[in-house]
Amino acid sequence: MYLNRLGWNEKFEEAFNNVKKEDYIPGRVIREEKGRYIVQHEAGECAAKVAGKLRYNANSISDFPAVGDWVVIKPINNGEEGVIYDLLPRKSSFSRKVPVSGGRKVKDVNGRKMTFGGSSEEQVVAANIDVVFIVMALDQNFNLRRLERYILVAWNSGATPVIVLNKIDMCDNLAEKLEQVEEIATGVEIHCISALNKDGIEALREYVGDGITVGLFGSSGVGKSTIINCLLQEEQLLTGAVRESDSKGRHTTTWRELLLIPTGGIVIDTPGMRELQVWSENEALDEIFEDITELESQCKFNNCSHNTEPGCAIKTALKEGTLDYERYENYKIMQIEVGYLQGRIGDRKAYSEKERMYLKVIKKAKNL
Repeated sequence: MYLNRLGWNEKFEEAFNNVKKEDYIPGRVIREEKGRYIVQHEAGECAAKVAGKLRYNANSISDFPAVGDWVVIKPINNGEEGVIYDLLPRKSSFSRKVPVSGGRKVKDVNGRKMTFGGSSEEQVVAANIDVVFIVMALDQNFNLRRLERYILVAWNSGATPVIVLNKIDMCDNLAEKLEQVEEIATGVEIHCISALNKDGIEALREYVGDGITVGLFGSSGVGKSTIINCLLQEEQLLTGAVRESDSKGRHTTTWRELLLIPTGGIVIDTPGMRELQVWSENEALDEIFEDITELESQCKFNNCSHNTEPGCAIKTALKEGTLDYERYENYKIMQIEVGYLQGRIGDRKAYSEKERMYLKVIKKAKNL
């Protein structure tokens, strides 16, 4: 059955049987274009649009199909087109927060613009993935704070995160950088590769198998498309040059796309993300920053704010250098972001106070 190659399984079959009607068939979204979706199904592929009822019942953009989604479609026009009537429940989703109205732009500790305040929604970047390849280049793109953010979103997605450090051929201090990554990525597999020279690619193939979907995420210019070409064993995706001055690349991938690997397995290519605001839960944040939450539990007071209280384990660790100051500042920023998502700001006064705290943290961190 061709659908099995696309990742179809018994759970999706059961979900489809609960909603199927005459002439309805299951398919998987392999590409999202302006105003339409390219859906692969048993008999081929078609360009599909969302049915009016599904659009009307959608409460947010996350209720619309994303690449990787399994959808219920009705083929029309001799199968060349289709109408999407429903989405099957997702087993995982790599999501980020996107502003939809209001708010104001601020810059975080890395100089990245972020929208603070206003109304935000979940944007599903890719759905039904089994493994998340977090790709970071070992050039000027290397950024531990950004990596922490990707790890948090990856763990919260429901998929298994794997860190891929690309461009070892351009790195003179690999051991040092690898040690830095290991310190912040407890429990996450790490692979150092050179996609250009195909070094380390075989290790990545171990994650790709029949019915397994691997999504690649990271900034522009880190080599995601080159890695996928290696896995596909052909130059199917365009790759772009990277500026030597800042190691930034142009967006050769302009849309999200699902591709079948000839030897088995599925990969999802995504454009480089300029902004990754977290869409996560507190539990995931606590796991990623377990070293900090463990220190917080050692403070003398349960409600310690880590400012002026005596017996503060956080202040002691910062002073002794056992806790990295930038890591702690990044934790506080993401803690506030997650707090907003969990609806823990009850009124405008509390909202304003949290906003001032957020901006104060950023300003302080920038002066490091």
